[in-house]
Amino acid sequence: MVFKKLGPPATYHFNRGDRVYVDGKECAFIEMSDFYTALVKVLSSDEITEAHISDVEPFQVVLNDSPAIDAVPEEGMKLAMERYKAIEPLIDLKGRTRDVVEERGKKLNIHPSTLYNWLHWYEQSGKLTSLAPRSRNDKGKKKLSDEVEYIVQSLIETEYLSPQKKSIPEVYKKIKRHCYKKGLTVPHINTLRNRIKEISPYIKTKLRHSDKEANDSYGEIKGSFPGADFPLAVVEIDHTQVDLILVDDIHRQAIGRPWITLAMDVYSRMVVGFYISFDRPGYVGTGLSIYRSIVLKDKWLAEMGIKSRWPCYGTPKTIHVDNAKEFRSTSFENACAQYAINIEWRPVGRPQFGPHIERLLGNFAQKIHNLPGSTFSNVQQRGRYKSEKKASLTLSEFEEWLTIYITQVYHEEVHSSLNMTPYKKYKQGTFGDDHHPGVGTYPKFVDEDALLLDFMPMIKRSIQRDGVSIDKVKYWSDVLRRWINCPDSESSKLKRKFIFRRDPRDISVIWFFDPELEGYYSIPYRDISHPPISIWEFRKIKKDLENAGQKDVDERKIFEAYDRMDMIEKNAVKQTKAIRLKWQKRVSGLGVTKNNINQHKKNDSNKTSNDCTNSKELKPFENIYYVDDI
Repeated sequence: MVFKKLGPPATYHFNRGDRVYVDGKECAFIEMSDFYTALVKVLSSDEITEAHISDVEPFQVVLNDSPAIDAVPEEGMKLAMERYKAIEPLIDLKGRTRDVVEERGKKLNIHPSTLYNWLHWYEQSGKLTSLAPRSRNDKGKKKLSDEVEYIVQSLIETEYLSPQKKSIPEVYKKIKRHCYKKGLTVPHINTLRNRIKEISPYIKTKLRHSDKEANDSYGEIKGSFPGADFPLAVVEIDHTQVDLILVDDIHRQAIGRPWITLAMDVYSRMVVGFYISFDRPGYVGTGLSIYRSIVLKDKWLAEMGIKSRWPCYGTPKTIHVDNAKEFRSTSFENACAQYAINIEWRPVGRPQFGPHIERLLGNFAQKIHNLPGSTFSNVQQRGRYKSEKKASLTLSEFEEWLTIYITQVYHEEVHSSLNMTPYKKYKQGTFGDDHHPGVGTYPKFVDEDALLLDFMPMIKRSIQRDGVSIDKVKYWSDVLRRWINCPDSESSKLKRKFIFRRDPRDISVIWFFDPELEGYYSIPYRDISHPPISIWEFRKIKKDLENAGQKDVDERKIFEAYDRMDMIEKNAVKQTKAIRLKWQKRVSGLGVTKNNINQHKKNDSNKTSNDCTNSKELKPFENIYYVDDI
């Protein structure tokens, strides 16, 4: 699988009147009737129908050439951020006029045409890297000079976007006259048409007709809140070690307490995402919780067989995260910058800077104390209760339980500080009511795989004749062949190190960033007979072998041990009903959820663009044993 440099914009935000496709039919977007349902008009029949937001696609996908994060050096990211700060007040500004752009340009001493170019690049892609310095891969393409671009944009705003409603040919005649007077090359009329196509229908109607007609025809259900008083304005992210011992998926033996990283919308107190693992919290868990916060939850819920409403999706404006050094990462900060997420670092050991999520985690802890295997808050509370002996939930089962509790209990209970449920508050902030305007639904994220990669940990390795080695595991694909033993550009005595990204939940594939093609390529195990495994499963087996006296524990010994344990589990299927049921769940995909992106496409990495060589649903407090029952 390859993620090419060119691709669709990061997000799509549909406005009233936009042309869209639904099930192959050309439609006009009307509005969002709720978090998931769009009202559209089928143009061939004038029928108004409902469609799930995931089924609504833009009528025309405009490709952009935003480079991947790993293709932009540190200096380029700094310059891109400077350009973003310059245009930030102009982005998505309703009624943006030439005067507003010129005023901004004078303030910053930047030519208005330059600001127009930056706005055009950013609003097409929605990514920070679209503003980075561009490599000269556009030779042969026609590009307007700054002077001509300024004439075109200025006359669009003064002549076309005016109550006189001048036609495109009339505006083009004026562009020709201005260019002739200054001795400039006249652009083709199609250039003008393309610029006008990029103007939203709302702005066209507002400036060429009237505010009323624009609001009646294309007005969004959108208002504004002061400060951070709207959904996803501020998302607090915090972590804690859960007071619960979990068991492994093979022997159901106690393996320890997991960590949870949780993201909460401050405005509504809705949980927008979380991540559970046995690794200590850091930027990886934070990044994965942000990823889960941004994307639609439908697929995640479906994988667990949970039928709940969880309407939170979209990019948060600001996140509050821990300021400890393990959370600091240039890779993480660049990923947030790429999607215009402002980071506010919370002082270490200062819970008053994250009071809402602190209380939420405390609330969850009390509920978790009712589960088998709870360690409670302290020794006194635990008493003679044998936590390890009573432990019975695996990580995936606990994740399923917590998801159900969040979506079906916590979101639906009246919150004391809101005097309403978090779900109702989130809905009020989105759609508004008689007393409060709503901000509208957030844009749907398109390329979830690329988003996930951007938040994955980055690893640098040289490429040897036998492939790439990470944690003593070898990976190989033909796409690596041309980079074998490649010398470092600054020292021929050193080997060049390349960028790889890895999902810790499934290390059976890593992602190689090709510095020339500027795309990501999946690289599978060199020995493809090895099973998918999480990094913490891998490390536990390695530690167990070392504790048993094994020396020089390598990849072969670790996976041989894994295979032996797997065989024990299969044999146990014949002996106990409980193990047999667990095995069946695992076979049918209801056990450990390994959300490897495009796992089924692991072997696609040999194909590059340039030919380089349902079980019963768990309920909170149901179908699980409680301390009082044991």
